[in-house]
Amino acid sequence: MRALVYHGKEKCGVVERPKPTVSAPTDAVVKLSKTTICGTDLHILKGDVSSVQPGRILGHEGLGTIESVGTSVSMFKPGDRVIISCITSCGTCAMCRRRIASHCTTGGWILGNTIDGTQAEFVRIPHADASLYRLPTGADEDELVMVSDVLPTALECGTINGKVRPGSSVAIVGAGPVGLAVLITAQLYSPSTTIVIDRDPERLEAAKKLGATHIVQSGPTTVQQVMEITEGNGVDTAVEAVGISSTFELCQELIGVGGTIANLGVHGGKVDLHLEKLWDRNIAIKTRLVDAVTSPMIIKLLETKKLDAKSLTTHTFHFGDIESAYASFKAAAENKALKVVINF
Repeated sequence: MRALVYHGKEKCGVVERPKPTVSAPTDAVVKLSKTTICGTDLHILKGDVSSVQPGRILGHEGLGTIESVGTSVSMFKPGDRVIISCITSCGTCAMCRRRIASHCTTGGWILGNTIDGTQAEFVRIPHADASLYRLPTGADEDELVMVSDVLPTALECGTINGKVRPGSSVAIVGAGPVGLAVLITAQLYSPSTTIVIDRDPERLEAAKKLGATHIVQSGPTTVQQVMEITEGNGVDTAVEAVGISSTFELCQELIGVGGTIANLGVHGGKVDLHLEKLWDRNIAIKTRLVDAVTSPMIIKLLETKKLDAKSLTTHTFHFGDIESAYASFKAAAENKALKVVINF
């Protein structure tokens, strides 16, 4: 089969690899129909994720058709159309029982990380019964593929972790796909003010179309503008959706008394925590890796048109052009790219 393989820092390419087979009773092998490129994949290429070794097939998002299953798989059969979760969950270990499947003792985020991932024609899914979701009929598949990662990440790590609530104020720092997905999912909780901050005017315009009450182009007056919007109070929720030190520090400047900073970004280096300014402000700082516990709810919301994520997909490529897709996604501002979908 063809697969996109990581060859080391800033190096990847499509090569021929053996097609995966069922190797444990709980496995399923899925033939991919769609996959996507995640910002985390770019962090891997930058060398920010040391657990990913050269030779690994990248990717942790996708949907497709089950080709074969192990003898212990009871929920699915060959021919079933499924969404692949970025989080592999056994469903029975102590962490899974605590609904922290991202730290499953035999799973978690392993696809495209410590085992081969979804940017290939076929992928082996361990713990298939708890790590796959049946594809509903009639829903847009370009939206459904985002159930793999970006939508539950936004909802769980941004909106829920950030304690967004009716009437609250929210600042989202970073208007990439996951930041805009936070904007979409935050509106399920009816905040009164949603401020999206980014350097890219095109992404800010996309945020405005998706329901942001305010957009702010990041620069020397960013904090001043947010304080004017919030009457000097700062925001109740600040979501860091980039993964660099300057954006995390910006969240610390924007947060109001009693507020919550929710971190989504993948950080490959240290950040400064300004306790000299924050120690008495009753704030909470929340980190989280997506657990995908909200995925069934998100599928239902997409199926019933209660959630609309169509506009997050801006580019589609065929798998044969996946290296061009990476180049387009890396130059997102130049190419006006948000979510890039790869078709097989």
